[in-house]
Amino acid sequence: MTEHIVICGPVSWNHMVYLDRLPEPRPHMQFALEDFQTVGGTSAGKALHLAGLGHRVVCMTVVGDDEMSTSVRDTLTGAGVELAASVVPGPAERHLNLMTRTGERVSLYLSTPSPAPVDEPRFAEVSIGAAAIVMDLSGASRALLPAAVAAGAPLWTDIHDYDGSAEFHAPFIEAASYVFMNADRLPDPHDFMRSRVEAGATAVICTLGARGAIAYDRSGFHQVDAVDTEVLDTNGAGDGFLAGYLDATLRGAGTDEALRAAAAQAAVALGTRHLHPALET
Repeated sequence: MTEHIVICGPVSWNHMVYLDRLPEPRPHMQFALEDFQTVGGTSAGKALHLAGLGHRVVCMTVVGDDEMSTSVRDTLTGAGVELAASVVPGPAERHLNLMTRTGERVSLYLSTPSPAPVDEPRFAEVSIGAAAIVMDLSGASRALLPAAVAAGAPLWTDIHDYDGSAEFHAPFIEAASYVFMNADRLPDPHDFMRSRVEAGATAVICTLGARGAIAYDRSGFHQVDAVDTEVLDTNGAGDGFLAGYLDATLRGAGTDEALRAAAAQAAVALGTRHLHPALET
């Protein structure tokens, strides 16, 4: 098997609705500025960006057997992502995302696939020879963490808006060599980031939106500015950031160069209303 990247986690079908402001908690009416449907999910975003950067990507995920699940599968495979999908009876994971042009978001989960048995043999098979394994937050990914560690490839995880104490995230944090996060619920992430490097992580990276990103590794503190770009949609920017960093790391870049590549790839996501420009029609 040729060297590749494995991504384990959720994909979805999203209905995006743009508003001039997020709804207030009272009965009222608003007019949408725009709405459309597209692929979503943090694992889909990472897979699309890495495939766009020329990598062979295998995405292990769970989908339903409805029409929207077919749309998710066709869209991802059409963009060059290989799927190792468990198909379960019922609907796809579907979200209704209420968005504003400034990036505010409320995500409503309309449906989720029925839980699928954890397919550890399949995961072990697709992980053979992987250059990196990305374990996104999900119940199935959590159950597969021991198998991911046993595979021997560097583990990457994205803990998103971790608050510093959520128990569900702990096994991902402890297993990963590369930990990505944002500071939405942890306004001063420095102590946490340093502590993870001291505990053995190779690097911990925190995105700060328009303020760029910071990182800690064994050599210390690093920082990068955001790339100045026209923002069409903020969905998937963090996934693009991780993909850019991972791509640069596999090509031999150090932390500073990887941060610059990550910021540039995040700008690719910000410049399209989909997770990646490959989905534009």
